[in-house]
Amino acid sequence: MRRQLRSRRAPAFPYGYRYGLDDQDEVNQNYLADEEEEAEEEAQVMMVPGLEEEEEEEERKEEEEEREEEGQGQPTDNAWRQKLQTVTEYLWDPEQRMSLARTGQSQSLILVIYFFFYASLAAVITLFLYMLFLAINPYMPTFTEQVKPPGVMIRPFAHSLNFNFNVSEPETWQHYVISLNGFLQGYNDSLQEEMNVDCPPGQFFIQDGDEDEDKKACQFKRSFLKNCSGLEDPTFGYSTGQPCILLKMNRIVGFRPELGDPVKVSCKVQKGDENDIRSINYYPESASFDLRYYPYYGKLTHVNYTSPLVAMHFTDVVKNQAVPVQCQLKGKGIINDVINDRFVGRIIFTLNIET
Repeated sequence: MRRQLRSRRAPAFPYGYRYGLDDQDEVNQNYLADEEEEAEEEAQVMMVPGLEEEEEEEERKEEEEEREEEGQGQPTDNAWRQKLQTVTEYLWDPEQRMSLARTGQSQSLILVIYFFFYASLAAVITLFLYMLFLAINPYMPTFTEQVKPPGVMIRPFAHSLNFNFNVSEPETWQHYVISLNGFLQGYNDSLQEEMNVDCPPGQFFIQDGDEDEDKKACQFKRSFLKNCSGLEDPTFGYSTGQPCILLKMNRIVGFRPELGDPVKVSCKVQKGDENDIRSINYYPESASFDLRYYPYYGKLTHVNYTSPLVAMHFTDVVKNQAVPVQCQLKGKGIINDVINDRFVGRIIFTLNIET
């Protein structure tokens, strides 16, 4: 604010009031001092005409900074109360009878629109799925190009396909025995004789008729595995450091070995000294999957089908060191050298037998 210069007139005293001489001199001196101070202020104002405006601008900036600092601090109770009231009114406004800023009629209309939208979407998806299932043959896969080379798997289960056990410590190999016994329950001779038929070996078991007719399955008895059947040696050779490992091919609907030659199994040391495995016995002795178990007609009609097995009995393997083993399928049209898939036509595992 612009300062107002005080009047230069001497102060007026009430009529009839008398001052002493000393008091009057003191008043005059104070009056002169005030005059000098006002003159200096006026001179400063005249020299710096924008001084007052600058002071006002500085005061205004200080006030704005104080308001900004107050705004950056914690909200006051009133601010929180206002926010809570705003949220509450958004959820339910009793004056306008609105919820979520919409009336009941508006919300009902939205629900109806969404209902018909999703109902139409579900109907379209259902129709396309129905048409898709009509085009799919449940008895024969439509596309089989990617599964023609059969994959293989072994039993018993082993973590990371590493068979590590100590002959003198049954707890290290007992779980392998349990796994094999459980897997071979479906191959028991009595069950196979009851459910499946005895087919002539060395030829395909072709069954004519409609696709939906049940197909018969050929017997594969547990006793075919001989020393690896668990009937003669309940420990499958693990107690003597001569373990048995079973190999099976994955089922492929309609698969037949080419040229009528059975697919055979061959095992050897993958890397290292070939003498680390000096002897392997195969069961059946042909080390092959007989033709009578092919073709496979699928699980819907070939309900009692049991996959043929080949047992590898490692009777003489170097002890106290890891031996990498590779078992391959051999036959016309069999692929067993896919680098990025070690289960197509072959399988690799490790034997580490300690004594």
